[in-house]
Amino acid sequence: MTLLEIGAIVLVTAGAVFFLAGTVGVLRFPDAPTRLHAVTKADNLGLGLLALGLALLADSPSTVVKLLLIWVIALAGSATACQLIANAYQREEQQVTPDA
Repeated sequence: MTLLEIGAIVLVTAGAVFFLAGTVGVLRFPDAPTRLHAVTKADNLGLGLLALGLALLADSPSTVVKLLLIWVIALAGSATACQLIANAYQREEQQVTPDA
């Protein structure tokens, strides 16, 4: 086993741990904003570590570019979805408890 393969295993394992931490956060946190925070932070870092680990094992530069492009697109999609969910949650909270 080469040093490159060991590095890839470490990165992929760390990515999986971050995904697990995000899942635990979604299950344990009490409300939508804290759940969103847990899942977006952990999943973005987890996916980045997975992409880097797989990039170490890639056989061509085009595969590395594709992996990094997937990560960037997922980052943009995650941020957009999180923002939309948080705005909807905030609007609903304002309707339920109006200011006096």
